[in-house]
Amino acid sequence: QVQLVESGGGLVQPGGSLRLSCAASRSNFRIDAMRWYRQAPGKQRELVAAVTRSGSTDYADSVKGRFTISRDNTRDTVYLQMNSLKPEDTADYYCYAEGYTFVGTFREYWGQGTQVTVSE
Repeated sequence: QVQLVESGGGLVQPGGSLRLSCAASRSNFRIDAMRWYRQAPGKQRELVAAVTRSGSTDYADSVKGRFTISRDNTRDTVYLQMNSLKPEDTADYYCYAEGYTFVGTFREYWGQGTQVTVSE
């Protein structure tokens, strides 16, 4: 079983920055894709950013140019640097990881979520 532990959320003013981190516990699991999702009150969960094991990235249009996803494969950790934050970025942010165990079984895991609030 892999646990994803997120940190870095909080309250920030519009225009400010936050950095989210998500660390995966060690296990017999090779992590391939890692992603950040978010869910605002009353809305569906949406993909924010994704990064492959080799470092290829993809972003939602709403965050392009403001958010940067990165990862450290040696620490099984993914980061989300969020700059120029807007009130509409307010949401619970969830880390996601997928990959294969050493015997070839596909697995996917979710973090518990961290709250980001952008407000005056």
